[in-house]
Amino acid sequence: MKFTSRKSESAEKRVFSELVRVSESVQPDAISRAAAIIAQTQSESAEIARGLKRQDPELLDQLIEIYQHRLLRYLLFLTGKREVAEDLFQETWMRVLLRGAQYNGKARFDTWLFTIARNLVIDLSRKRTMSSLDEMSEGREDERPFEIAMEGPSPLEQFQSREDSAEVAEVLLKLEPNYREVLMLRFYEELSLEEIAGLTRAPLSTVKSRLYRGLAALKPEVEQLRASRRLAEAGQ
Repeated sequence: MKFTSRKSESAEKRVFSELVRVSESVQPDAISRAAAIIAQTQSESAEIARGLKRQDPELLDQLIEIYQHRLLRYLLFLTGKREVAEDLFQETWMRVLLRGAQYNGKARFDTWLFTIARNLVIDLSRKRTMSSLDEMSEGREDERPFEIAMEGPSPLEQFQSREDSAEVAEVLLKLEPNYREVLMLRFYEELSLEEIAGLTRAPLSTVKSRLYRGLAALKPEVEQLRASRRLAEAGQ
């Protein structure tokens, strides 16, 4: 398995454009191919598990082709740094290669893949000055039960329909990492709240709280962005 090395880009503002580029790379035809090659069913998950146990190079190449854009986007949202995300991207696939035998096929492969990536981010945060995902907002989250209406377009999808993708990404990166992560997994990856709870190892009530508070924090940021845009257009 070969990875293409890229020169590090120190300017963090490139993260926004990179998020847009990665998101736009996931075209409908690529998603269709992904569904055709590896649909998320129990039998096919078991087939992936068998292929990883025997370190099937063809299967591994297919997995990288299908999931590379989603994985990089996830890491970009978690870290906010392109060069860090690229390093962790490569390390994640190395873990898949070396520890593929640990995947038993009972969970969806993408959930297992994101779990590996998330653990690498947490490990890195303990070595550096980055705030740990597990420690963000500790003791400050309201875990009172509530339900979030999911009928129709999500709030994030409504924002995206009105704003440029780069600006939405910029707003998301201003949120606390645990809120940003839940929003990304729910509305970009379309994971259920239960799946997010399993991936993040957080109680379902905590996931709901982070989703609610993330959406609440996102709204004023987007409104401020819109106001700034209107002022700029009026001044032209």
